[in-house]
Amino acid sequence: MPFLRDTIADDLRTQITTGHLAAGTRLPSEPRLAAQYKVSTPTLRNALALLQAEGFIEKVHGKGNFVHRPLRRLTYTEGRLTPDADLHVTIRTTNLRARGDLIPLLKVPSRTPLKEFFCLTHQGESPHSLARIYVPRDLESAEPAWCRPGLEETRERVTARLPTPEEASSLRISSTLAVLAITRVSIDSTGRVTEAARLVLPGNRADALFTIHHTTEERGTEG
Repeated sequence: MPFLRDTIADDLRTQITTGHLAAGTRLPSEPRLAAQYKVSTPTLRNALALLQAEGFIEKVHGKGNFVHRPLRRLTYTEGRLTPDADLHVTIRTTNLRARGDLIPLLKVPSRTPLKEFFCLTHQGESPHSLARIYVPRDLESAEPAWCRPGLEETRERVTARLPTPEEASSLRISSTLAVLAITRVSIDSTGRVTEAARLVLPGNRADALFTIHHTTEERGTEG
């Protein structure tokens, strides 16, 4: 029952946030917890699944449920993730050709040669965020888009959604945990798309910060 599930999750969540259950602590077995809360095992598992989706616990196959060690929150601002201390990135590159929704995203003909950079950010052993960056092959040796002279515009679209199975697996998160999906497109002064990036940030440890810079136009006074 949802009421019982939420009551159990609330109690365990409180114990974790107050430090009564410390990070790394193994929870009692599921049958023991079910007996403690006087509920069925399926109801208990639903409560644990809710806490897992929120990032409070993690289930280790064959070992049990453990209180999750706190992960550093990330802030996405001005095209970058901060803070970057204690984080490291693994990068895998792939040559491919434009197809599907990459064609309108990059504004290139079908089968245009591209290079994909798959970037996975970690804190320790825990995945933190992932990005797929696409660059036309004739620009692959150039600097990153935001460093190139003549960059005119960067457009970003932010969407909250559920992760794909591949994203959930790469980030080791529940398929029911919402993510922030950011699509960033860089355009040069000629109107050409020089780079497109798709970032995925787990919603329980990421914030997006947008700053609007207003300019005041001074007008001269006629004499």
